[in-house]
Amino acid sequence: MSEKILILGACGQIGQELTQKLRIIYGNNNVIASDIRERTTNMSLSGPFEIIDATDKASILAVIEKYRITQVYLLAAMLSVTSEQQPLKAWDLNMNSLLAVLNLAKEKQIQQVYWPSSIAVFGPTTPKKNTPQDTLMAPSTIYGISKVAGEFWCNYYHEKYGVDVRSIRYPGIVSWKSKPGGGTTDYAVDIYFEAIQKKSYQCFLSKNTRLPMMYMDDAIRATLELMDSPIESIGKSRPGYNVSGLSFTAQELVDAIKDKVDGFTCNFFPDIRQKYADSWPDSIDDSFAKEDWSWKAKYDLNRIVDSMLDNLSD
Repeated sequence: MSEKILILGACGQIGQELTQKLRIIYGNNNVIASDIRERTTNMSLSGPFEIIDATDKASILAVIEKYRITQVYLLAAMLSVTSEQQPLKAWDLNMNSLLAVLNLAKEKQIQQVYWPSSIAVFGPTTPKKNTPQDTLMAPSTIYGISKVAGEFWCNYYHEKYGVDVRSIRYPGIVSWKSKPGGGTTDYAVDIYFEAIQKKSYQCFLSKNTRLPMMYMDDAIRATLELMDSPIESIGKSRPGYNVSGLSFTAQELVDAIKDKVDGFTCNFFPDIRQKYADSWPDSIDDSFAKEDWSWKAKYDLNRIVDSMLDNLSD
C-alpha cells in the first residue's frame, strides 16, 4: 500500500517545501496539505488541502479517515519570538497538537508520525561547542520548553505504546520560498531579501553571534532520510536527533553576501532575540544521525549564499 500523508501546518516555512517534495515522491493526491486557514499557495493548488486546527483531535481524525492517512507530519507550531509574546497560547498549540497526533497513533489510526524538535531545547548551561546528542537541556524560552517536553512525550509514547514517532532537532533553517515566520534565526533569511531590495540590513543579533544553520534542501532531505530509514536502524535518539549543517556568525554571513552584492551594508542592533541566541549552541555534534541513518549535509555557506541570491533575484 502506498503512503497517504497528512501535513499539519503545511503553510509554514518547512511545510511548504516539504509538501512539494512529498508530492513529487508520492503523487499529488497522496499528500494532503492542511493548515488552520487556507492560503493561496502552490500546495493548495497542486493537491488536496484541508483546513484543520492542529489541536483538534476530532478534526484531524476526520481527515485521516477521509483520505486513509498512514503518516502525519506535525509541523504546526509557534516559534521562539512569538511564543515569548504569547506563552500560554504557544504552549497550547505546541503541546496539544502533539498529544492529539500521538494519541491517534496510539489508537492505530496512523502508522507513523514526524514531529520536529529544535536546538531551542538547549539552554545557557548546555555545552555550546559541538553540543552532544545527550546533554543537559535547560531551555530559557517557552518554545524550547515545549520542545523538550515534546521529546519526552514522543519517547514515552514510543516506549509505552510502540508509536513510531521520529524527530530532528532543527537548527536555523535558511530558505527563499517563504518569508521568515517569527524565529530567532530568521535574520539569516531576511537578510537576503533586504540585500536584494535595499542593499542594506539592520541585524537584530550581534555580529559575533555564531549559530548552527541548515539550508532548506538539506533539512528536507534529512527529514525524509530519517522517515525512510528502517525502524531497526533508528536508535534511542528517535525523539530528537541532532543534525548539523554548518555554523557561522552574523558577520561571516554579511561578508559572504558582500562578496556577491556590490554596495551591501549591514548594521547590528541586538534586541531581545540576542538573549535567546546566546542560550543556544555554537555548533552541533550529529554523530548519532551519521551513524544511525548516514546523515551528511551538502550545503556550505558559499553554496547557500549563491543559491539564495540566485533564486531571489530571478
